[in-house]
Amino acid sequence: MSDTILLRGPDGLHLTLAPLGASWLSCRVPLADGSVREALLASDDLHHPLRLQAYLGATVGRYANRIGQGRITRDGRSWQLACQSGSRHQLHGGPDGFDRRVWRVEGRSEEAVTLTIDSPDGDQGYPGHLQVRVTYRLLPGLEIEMACEATTDAPSPVCITQHSYFNLDAAHRDIRHHRLMIDALQWLPVDDELIPLGSLLDVQGTGFDFRASRPIGEHWLRDAQQHAGHGYDHAWLLAPGCAGAEKAAVQLWSADGQLGMVLRTTLPSVQFYAGQMMAGTPARGGGVYEACAGLALEPQFLPDSPNHPEWPQPDCWLLPGQTYRHLIRYRFLHPAA
Repeated sequence: MSDTILLRGPDGLHLTLAPLGASWLSCRVPLADGSVREALLASDDLHHPLRLQAYLGATVGRYANRIGQGRITRDGRSWQLACQSGSRHQLHGGPDGFDRRVWRVEGRSEEAVTLTIDSPDGDQGYPGHLQVRVTYRLLPGLEIEMACEATTDAPSPVCITQHSYFNLDAAHRDIRHHRLMIDALQWLPVDDELIPLGSLLDVQGTGFDFRASRPIGEHWLRDAQQHAGHGYDHAWLLAPGCAGAEKAAVQLWSADGQLGMVLRTTLPSVQFYAGQMMAGTPARGGGVYEACAGLALEPQFLPDSPNHPEWPQPDCWLLPGQTYRHLIRYRFLHPAA
């Protein structure tokens, strides 16, 4: 595609993006033996409805994840947000969210690109004119940094994240054989429409305990809550020590142990979706992906946070005069010698 953007890192890492949805299309990681491994799922047709429905590789906003009933309230005022067709709720910023827009390329170099988007007052129902700048940068040590900034002229909830699907194996088969660690003591239960029930629960003694690295499929469908989403599609509140993006919030290892990834972020939670509903999504090079062919790890505020100011996390509302600044860093790892 003529409008794709190829970034080259100092250690041989390559990231390919497209302005549509500020989407990641490919992430090619060099391995210790000199070979190169594709770490992302992607579709050749960026406009395919099933690719868009899966948010494959997209930068999502104005607000990531679900907002119950598509309504937000602050200081006695309420706003009705645009909801997806056939749903009572809003997902990832609405039916015409940032994933469906062509972002402007503001600047680029061999190792970095900055993309911007303007969201006018009333866009998808949100108050305030929001201006967003996202820089994707390749750093030494096989690392990708997503640095996001946003400003508004009226109070608005803001939560922007990356929705790539990772599979670190040489062949993109079932992600449930990967090993996963999430540094979190609590997770957020949801109803059968994946809207939070309101209270955080401890991970101890449940299939949601990933404090020690273990295969994703080890406790698959063990809990009643997993049956609500046919697997994992939940948010974990990260341990306080993760807040500065210096400590690993998530660690993922391929089934063959040859490639790992550490995720660090300044955002307070991460949504882990195991891809169980993505069967039929068009695949790179033709054909389709099966269920659980890849997983999404989405740093964010807890879902439906605009309606839950009582949750133990920073305020998700951006105010005039403030700047939304958050980082997500992905570092790829080789096994210890």
